[in-house]
Amino acid sequence: MKKMILRTERLTLREYTEEDFDAVYKMISDPVTMSHYPKPYDERGAHRWIDWSIENYAETGLGWWAIELNETGEFIGDCGITPQVIDGKTLPELGYHIDKKFWRHGYGKEAAHATLDYVFSHTDHKVIYSYMTAENVASYSLAESVGMKRIKEFDDGHYGRTLVYSITKDEWQKKNK
Repeated sequence: MKKMILRTERLTLREYTEEDFDAVYKMISDPVTMSHYPKPYDERGAHRWIDWSIENYAETGLGWWAIELNETGEFIGDCGITPQVIDGKTLPELGYHIDKKFWRHGYGKEAAHATLDYVFSHTDHKVIYSYMTAENVASYSLAESVGMKRIKEFDDGHYGRTLVYSITKDEWQKKNK
């Protein structure tokens, strides 16, 4: 059963299920969509992607949530909060992945905004982070568009120059009064 988490004007964010495999695999195996990752994912990686999210739901109540268009129910990507190692520390990270077919429609921003609103309203998290390669203009632009500020830059040894953004609960609440 698919458990809905959030609904916005155009999107539904819900927990992943194994039934999402084909859509996830199509998205994360695409070299353009995954151009800021070391390489696209194979089938095994797509299974791990979903399984890891399901494990995170059980452990933290959060994870990457599948994004569907309200109008059609079509899968377009994911967004959510996962524990990520950022410069040696495990931190709650806002992540988002939108299938290239749906770029430049504001879906990522809409999903990220709803996710931050949910997390700061329903969890004890006081700060949320996001990180990306310095070349990923779309990702850091999205982070900035939801009020996150760049707090750090480092070479992570794997992806190269990496940018770190964050927003506190207080900053979020002031921004969204």
